[in-house]
Amino acid sequence: MTGWLRAIAYVMWKELLELRQDPRLFPVLFVAPIIQLIVLGYAATTDVLDIPLVVVDPDRSAASRELTSRFDRSRYFTIIDAVGSVEEVEPYLASGRAWMALAIPPGFGEDVASGTPVTVQVVADGTDSNSAGIGLGYARGLVAEHARAIVEERRMSPPGGIDARIRVWYNPELESRDFMVPGVLALILLVITMVLASMAIVRERELGTLEQLNVTPVTRSQLILGKLLPYAAIGIVDIVLVVAVAVLWFEVPLRGSLLLLFALSLLYILNTLGLGLLVSTISSTQQQAMMTATFLFLVPMIYLSGFIFPIENMPAAIQQFTYVIPLRYYLVIVRGLFLKGVGIDALWPQAAALGLLGVAILGLAVLRSSKRTA
Repeated sequence: MTGWLRAIAYVMWKELLELRQDPRLFPVLFVAPIIQLIVLGYAATTDVLDIPLVVVDPDRSAASRELTSRFDRSRYFTIIDAVGSVEEVEPYLASGRAWMALAIPPGFGEDVASGTPVTVQVVADGTDSNSAGIGLGYARGLVAEHARAIVEERRMSPPGGIDARIRVWYNPELESRDFMVPGVLALILLVITMVLASMAIVRERELGTLEQLNVTPVTRSQLILGKLLPYAAIGIVDIVLVVAVAVLWFEVPLRGSLLLLFALSLLYILNTLGLGLLVSTISSTQQQAMMTATFLFLVPMIYLSGFIFPIENMPAAIQQFTYVIPLRYYLVIVRGLFLKGVGIDALWPQAAALGLLGVAILGLAVLRSSKRTA
């Protein structure tokens, strides 16, 4: 073996010995990927099922009930409510309670009986362009299937069928970047404030300066705030930069309040800083902090937050875990503000969840940090 290869072997052996000295790193390296594979194997699905649908049926005829029943019987839609006019659909789509709406016109039953061509309207929330496009395809198929069934049953001529008129709200062109770019803001804040804050604190511990700070007159709360607040400021600057690029370069519409976006982003940063401090309490080295943050927090949060895969399509057991993921609530906030232009009246449940989670996470992290350095 040449000296060049021998030197590489020595470095590799040294690295293995260092890993062996930190037994807490092995579960992160080997157990966490297995858990993620099992969980995400169920959650990572592109199928769109049980789309929440609100029905507008002022006709209330047997024919309209047959069409509504066809949607309700399909595995693709779940009717959550019926209203009397299209104007009543707005709150359902704005709040996310419904993804789509089926509007049946007055006189639908008479037109179908006489063979007169009739048009039904399908309204979709285009915030999630992928799910909206798939849902619209399902709706077109069901309407066409129902029209064929009427033709066959009554032996009508083909021209007297039912036409589906499609309309998309919030993202009319179904641009996927309009859906993804606001989510990137959430990911950038997560990485910057959580990972870097956790590594900075661990770096102090590695260099031995954290113990020196602990014996100074600076209190524990002052030390934590002094370490975390700079990353909060960096996060705010990142918000400005990302919003500017999203609006000016990618031309993503910002229909909501910019001030509300900053205010609710501060609640999100409270969560990410708390997670960063929590990571630092279970990590001894910067390498371990990075691995812990990536495998235990970043990857699961990205896949289980609705950033890529709709939460509604995940198994019920997996959906329960998403309620403790701050990214889930912040994605609803940024996409609601950018694309829907909604206000605090529609976003207060997400804001309240972020506030409660942030206090709980930061409190747990401070408690663990105090115990560790006591």
